[in-house]
Amino acid sequence: MAGLAVMVVALPLALGFGVTSGVGAAAGLATAIVAGLVAAVFGGSHLQVSGPTGAMTVVLVPIVARYGPESVPTVAIMAGGIVILAGVLGVGRLVQFIPWPVIEGFTAGIGVIIAMQQIPLALDISQDPDRPGGENAALVGLRSLVHADWLDALPAIALTAAVGALMVLLPRWRRSLPAALIAVVVATVVAELAHLDVDRIGAIPASLPTPRVPVLTPEATSTLFSAALAVAALAALESLLSARVADGMADDLPRTDPDRELFGQGLANVASGIFGGLPATGAIARTAVNVRGGARTRVASASHAVFLGVVVLAAAPLVARIPLAALAGVLIVTAVRMVDRHAARAIWRSGRADALVFTLTLGVTIVFDLVAAVQAGVAVAAVLALRAVALQAKLHREEVPVEIDADAEHALLAEHIAVYRIDGALFFGDTHRFLDELTQVADVRVVILRLSSIRMLDTTGAHMLSEVVRTLQGKGIVVLLKGLPPRHRRVMESVGVLGELQHSAHVFTDLEAAVEHARSHVRRDLDGA
Repeated sequence: MAGLAVMVVALPLALGFGVTSGVGAAAGLATAIVAGLVAAVFGGSHLQVSGPTGAMTVVLVPIVARYGPESVPTVAIMAGGIVILAGVLGVGRLVQFIPWPVIEGFTAGIGVIIAMQQIPLALDISQDPDRPGGENAALVGLRSLVHADWLDALPAIALTAAVGALMVLLPRWRRSLPAALIAVVVATVVAELAHLDVDRIGAIPASLPTPRVPVLTPEATSTLFSAALAVAALAALESLLSARVADGMADDLPRTDPDRELFGQGLANVASGIFGGLPATGAIARTAVNVRGGARTRVASASHAVFLGVVVLAAAPLVARIPLAALAGVLIVTAVRMVDRHAARAIWRSGRADALVFTLTLGVTIVFDLVAAVQAGVAVAAVLALRAVALQAKLHREEVPVEIDADAEHALLAEHIAVYRIDGALFFGDTHRFLDELTQVADVRVVILRLSSIRMLDTTGAHMLSEVVRTLQGKGIVVLLKGLPPRHRRVMESVGVLGELQHSAHVFTDLEAAVEHARSHVRRDLDGA
């Protein structure tokens, strides 16, 4: 039953994403059937449902505008090969390093773009053949609103609104109802009975396209490689995110093997391209329906593709009469549901850094493209995370920890010996603070640096320490190191300072021994003076 429930959800989405991509409803259906079946069999998740998605549609629109619809199967095959290679190389596990604000901003941006893409369909506006395709979806949507003939668009607007209302209201009455499919059927029946003059899907073949492997000439490969790389990156990212959602919904089942999932998604894209389909990814909404429908094995995911094929092939003439405005209603509601308001509110309340990453990713997704958005979001999140870690590093000046009966002797040591403890991470993110503070030390004869609390030390941090040592030595101050963790010895040796201090017997594992050495040195200097 889970497979049947997924099929009911997948049918209008496959049609809508096929139309929105610019390749056609038939391509969307072929993708849902072929890629859905192949990914279910060969992927790394027991529950993942794959097919055409809104995110992939966003990437495909400019590709279709630039290279034409006939280029999409070739791009799908090339992208599939790249995703297969990523799975073989073990890239799948890297998705865990993508921050939550990036994922939510990325998803919300996709929702905005999908909604804007539907405005021309909802207003029954055909694309101007004299205007180049691939324009920013937000600009196209806004232009459609400005130049719409609202009187002529009323039937399409009414259908879009009716479909949206049914999709929202039907689940409140009975959650088990396939709201999207019912809404599309009702809209189609109304359009037929009222003889509404609105654009329809149009004729679709009553069978899958004949398998065909396009000829990948060196020229075609070089021309389409950047497009295929962008598609592959999105296919990998969205599929792994969707699989992670499925794992969270079914804790008692084996978790997704991310590298096998990439391998299966790559095969699915190759197969989809061979059958003239679109690039495919794991689909979060359909996967969630699959899990909630009681799916426990791959059979449910695979059967949804089989059911979809049977229904479509048997009802192709009826599918051809579906108004495009009805599909626009489905996709607008889907787009709105992609924006998790609770998650966005939580991110905004969590702090300025997360809010900045979320907003940046959302904005870049809308203005530029999805791959650039993820790159920008991850880069900024990484910089902010490094800054936060760097700010946690502290430099403490401590009392000289030695028991001395004579007050004069203790005062003498306190005057001429300084003990500093460095806590946290010492790396390229924030070494200048330590360099500035330590090199200002004066009026002492010995500085003891306690390093046992350094959790992280990179080459820049080690170089900073070497600069501190040499600067202090240049002032005639003896520097002693205490408690350097073994894991940091190699990087300290690489900058040369550790070997010099070891040669002078100025490296210690025990603080009391370091203080005693410093005391002897101070006494010797004072006696010599």
